[in-house]
Amino acid sequence: MKFEPSPNAFTIPVRVYYEDTDAGGVVYYANYLKFFERCRTEWMRVAGYDQRQLVLESGIGFVARKANCEYLRPAHLDDQLTVGLEVEKLTRVRVVFRQHVRRGDDELVTGTVEIACVEMASMKPAPIPDFLYSKLEALK
Repeated sequence: MKFEPSPNAFTIPVRVYYEDTDAGGVVYYANYLKFFERCRTEWMRVAGYDQRQLVLESGIGFVARKANCEYLRPAHLDDQLTVGLEVEKLTRVRVVFRQHVRRGDDELVTGTVEIACVEMASMKPAPIPDFLYSKLEALK
């Protein structure tokens, strides 16, 4: 299924480095999850927060709960990619993202990642604080 980003989609550029590839110069499949994580981290920064700040000030963090990917085409060493996301679902505890990796107009990888808010001390589910939830809702 082709991923068509909405007008509210968030994207970042990612260059493929040697460390991202396997012996054949192709991006190793697990590294796409790292690219997805970078995009979500920068999206959170746009909301005005970073992961460290949330832990220190609110005692919460976000952990991956579920991820799936569809690998359509390979990326290679030195490729300039666009990694994007859009919020598919936002609840008081979880966020589900649709994510993609593109090289120009070529769609390489699509997937969904679900993250959950947890209290870092106990690693138990916790509601997303109101101050953050309203910001995330606005970015949806």
